[in-house]
Amino acid sequence: MKFNYQIIIEYNGTNYKGWQYQKNGSSIQKEIEKAIKKLLKKKIKIIGSGRTDSGVHAIAQSANFFCEKLDNEKKFLNSLNYFLSKKDITISTIKKKKISFHSRFDAKKRTYKYIIINRKNFLVLDKNRAWLVKKKLNIHSMKKAIKLFLGTHNFNAFRSSSCGAKSPVRTIEKSSITKTGNKIMIIFSSKSFLQQQVRSMVGCLKFIGEGKWTLDNLKRLLKSKNRSHCAPPAPPSGLYLYKVNY
Repeated sequence: MKFNYQIIIEYNGTNYKGWQYQKNGSSIQKEIEKAIKKLLKKKIKIIGSGRTDSGVHAIAQSANFFCEKLDNEKKFLNSLNYFLSKKDITISTIKKKKISFHSRFDAKKRTYKYIIINRKNFLVLDKNRAWLVKKKLNIHSMKKAIKLFLGTHNFNAFRSSSCGAKSPVRTIEKSSITKTGNKIMIIFSSKSFLQQQVRSMVGCLKFIGEGKWTLDNLKRLLKSKNRSHCAPPAPPSGLYLYKVNY
């Protein structure tokens, strides 16, 4: 008899090609599947709540897998983390779910966090974990701009040319910016996002914070639905999959 288990995963994506299995490089999914195979002595496929791109991190990625009943979930979790300890990956929890549970299709909301460090000197502790922006950003302008993303829009201008989503329409349920010292934290929540959508939105917010764009530029971009008019996407190093709600 098969059982369905959900795991919550934290990882530093700096040295990975992303979440999904890749033929030409290491992925988070591949490393976890290798660790599970060492424990269960069989190949088990894990299903993630969504793909994170190369270099993107996660605080609480959700995934599930099917296997025979685990005799001791706590022991399994500890052993799994032992094999992952040098891989910049850790599993925070494991729980048994209904057999019908699907970490991707059952997700009601995904929340991403983006971190900008706004200072002149280079990063040490936050290297590969934030975006260093040296020019002083106008946080007041950025707070006004981020409200334009709220609600349902055609986000075609904000997605990667390789994005395979059938529809560019998405609904942003929450968007916020907070600043503490020189650290700026940007939050977006939606049922789902297009490829590079969050990073593209952050790139546009940076342009506004630097004074390169006004709110009217962003409004025109949203209406245009044209990717070529979008600001360059923010680097992956500052992006975190923060939470998945079911």
